[in-house]
Amino acid sequence: MKTCLVIPCYNEESRLNIEEIKKFADLDKDTHLLLVNDGSKDRTLSILKKLSSDIENIEYLDLEVNAGKAQAVRLGMLSAHKKDIFSYIGYFDADLATPFSEVENFKRIMSIESYDIVMGSRILRLGGNVDRKWYRHLLGRLFATFASISLGLPVYDTQCGAKFFKANLVEELFLEKFISYWIFDVELLFRYKKLVEKSSIYELPLDKWVDVAGSKLSPLDFLKAPMELLKIYKKYKG
Repeated sequence: MKTCLVIPCYNEESRLNIEEIKKFADLDKDTHLLLVNDGSKDRTLSILKKLSSDIENIEYLDLEVNAGKAQAVRLGMLSAHKKDIFSYIGYFDADLATPFSEVENFKRIMSIESYDIVMGSRILRLGGNVDRKWYRHLLGRLFATFASISLGLPVYDTQCGAKFFKANLVEELFLEKFISYWIFDVELLFRYKKLVEKSSIYELPLDKWVDVAGSKLSPLDFLKAPMELLKIYKKYKG
């Protein structure tokens, strides 16, 4: 099963774990990494170019103007889809809060059950190592409850930045620009529900997730979520 992992990067010079990226690319030749430079102002693009030139299964996509995470992910997913060689295409955050060690778990679930979508889920549980700030956890649970009600799906964690999709769904799910700046994950699920008669989604409890310092989201961004969710609901339920 060939997979592609899209990683959006904006001013990540100081946060990109280059050694981890190299190590993963060397160990998992069946996974292609597509690193998307989202109009960075620092040396991010130079780093991505160097990784791409040095390692066969790493490629970069350069967006000259900063477009935001949603657009960077969207364009990266569509670019990967055009290659027509992948079974699944997904995305992770550049800070590797979801580490590369989780990719094997995603691939295992995808190969066994052939779900349309496999979503990482940051479930606090015994035996797991999910290190998340308490206020982000509480705000996230509150938001996820409203999102779940709106979607009509029992989703635990819509906002985890680790998701994989069957490649044959990518074009229809990502072709249209998102109306939401940072809860585009929810918008994707609304699109998916309109696309299929029966949902085939698996939430994968992550073995490890670490709240990495330097996130570009602040607690205040959560206050915008209700209005963004309402905007999405009106568009796709109307």
